[in-house]
Amino acid sequence: MSKSLPYSVKDIHYDNAKFRHRSPLKVFSQSLLTLGTKRKYASCSTGKFLILILFFGVACLMLMSKSPNESVLNEKGKVTFVGGLRLGRLLRKPPRLPPRLSPDEGQLRGSSTNGSTIDPKWAARQQSVKEAFDHAWSGYRKYAMGYDELMPISQKGVDGLGGLGATVVDALDTAMIMGLDNIVSEAGSWVETHLLERISQKGQVNLFETTIRVLGGLLSAYHLSGGEQGTMNMTHVGPKPVIYLNIAKDLADRLLSAFTFSPTPVPFCDVILHESTAHPAPGGASSTAEVASVQLEFNYLSAISGDPKYSTEAMKVLAHIKTLPKTEGLVPIYISPQTGDFVGENIRLGSRGDSYYEYLIKVWLQQGAKLNSNFTYLHDMYIEAMKGVRHLLVRNSIPKGLVFVGELPYGSKGEFSPKMDHLVCFLPGTLALGATKGLTKEQALKENLLSFEDLENLKLAEDLAKTCFEMYEVTATGLAPEIAYFHTKDYSEDGLDGGNKSSMYANDIIIKPADRHNLLRPETVESLFVLYRITKDTKYRDQGWQIFEAFEKYTKVKSGGYTSLDDVTEVPPHRRDKMETFFLGETLKYLYLLFGDDSVIPLDKFVFNTEAHPLPIRNT
Repeated sequence: MSKSLPYSVKDIHYDNAKFRHRSPLKVFSQSLLTLGTKRKYASCSTGKFLILILFFGVACLMLMSKSPNESVLNEKGKVTFVGGLRLGRLLRKPPRLPPRLSPDEGQLRGSSTNGSTIDPKWAARQQSVKEAFDHAWSGYRKYAMGYDELMPISQKGVDGLGGLGATVVDALDTAMIMGLDNIVSEAGSWVETHLLERISQKGQVNLFETTIRVLGGLLSAYHLSGGEQGTMNMTHVGPKPVIYLNIAKDLADRLLSAFTFSPTPVPFCDVILHESTAHPAPGGASSTAEVASVQLEFNYLSAISGDPKYSTEAMKVLAHIKTLPKTEGLVPIYISPQTGDFVGENIRLGSRGDSYYEYLIKVWLQQGAKLNSNFTYLHDMYIEAMKGVRHLLVRNSIPKGLVFVGELPYGSKGEFSPKMDHLVCFLPGTLALGATKGLTKEQALKENLLSFEDLENLKLAEDLAKTCFEMYEVTATGLAPEIAYFHTKDYSEDGLDGGNKSSMYANDIIIKPADRHNLLRPETVESLFVLYRITKDTKYRDQGWQIFEAFEKYTKVKSGGYTSLDDVTEVPPHRRDKMETFFLGETLKYLYLLFGDDSVIPLDKFVFNTEAHPLPIRNT
């Protein structure tokens, strides 16, 4: 928020009146009148001397003065005259002027102070992504409006996420960022008209999926539409921000039952919305990633609603996990709401484990990082976990030495698996963000903010980003499989390459038949976006464009929408007939931001939840 002016407009008018200009002629004539009325003073020597001084002063004024429009104020506030002479403040002070606005204050008033421009090539590519989003939305609007997801080939909708119109809410803030007001208006109107009723009538939903997609989408829409005074307003269409906030509170109140019904700080994973009740998943255990990846959303809701209950319940989870035993900071992928303990020994950064590590650093950043010592334990847990990743999970493939992150299905004492989900490709971006805290690498180095640990993590981020991109490059379609294995000295399978024989890593990456599908996932382009922002290395933009072109070539459906694929190693690939909500909420959003200007959603001012909904960093 900008600082108020140190004085009012009335002060300025008063000052200007007080210092009205008097011409030298008026000064001289007034002097003569004065002399005429007091001639007796001229008869004495003292009077003559005073008159001489008076005439000398008038002559100086006539020589040095000029018309008002010829004088200017220099940067130090002195008046400069035609002859190059300066009459300083000894004569009189200039009128006080309104203080110059800082760049931030200027932006808040709608002035452009950044001065940055986008390279025409990248502006054109960003426009292509915008058109892709419009095409994806057109298919959804035509065939599936109000359903969770579009089946673009069948041209119908399907509810797989509880029937809350997940695609609408997931896509809303992407449309705001892209400036697609027609879509913002359509999606916003649907949210205002239908979503509250859906929430009150629907049955079982997953706590995690509903929080990151629907609650996160509503909160981001609230902020980006100007919900907080003094912050950005990316759209002037759609509902008032308070509509998004009120619906978010109603939804969150029902989701809180996952916490209140559980006997421990670990929430149940399934919520019955219309009853505001909750129960555990079949088998009883919850995913560690799911229970530990709702804090960004609930924290922000508490901040803007003024009600601490949301943050209090959500943060109990991380505070509880802090007390549990870990393996060099790494944790199993299951946790029990009944006992509060971890279940099993399976350690991985793929499904059911991934966003636990992501939220450790992001929640710390969201709460003002080092400004808030109450959350220092999250940063400590993150640093310890990344040390554990480097020590226990990072390996190199053969023959070309790609760096990858594997799994420990039976804990640290069991056999290492060279399996890496595409989901793990969130990690390069998270490592880079954790290293520089959203600043560019150059700026962080200049300010001496990077520790040895940070530099190690940043190097690992760049190495892993290369591997994630090669998982695309190695296939016939140029699109990554859901899961890849890596050739090591202990593991090898023949005849399971990605189909691109010209790839130099064709013998390093193994893709099994059951893992060859592509769901339009965002994790790799997310990391390319973050790494480009932090390193400014244009290779990340080039790689992102190559991935986007492959999506356009093989997943675009002419009638509207994009579809997931069954097999990325074959051309043409068999199509799976489903457009996941995260393609609009994450994949296209990250590509759009990758090709755009850094001033849009800056990484040192926002954190993205694990569904790519930007939420502002607090207390900064």
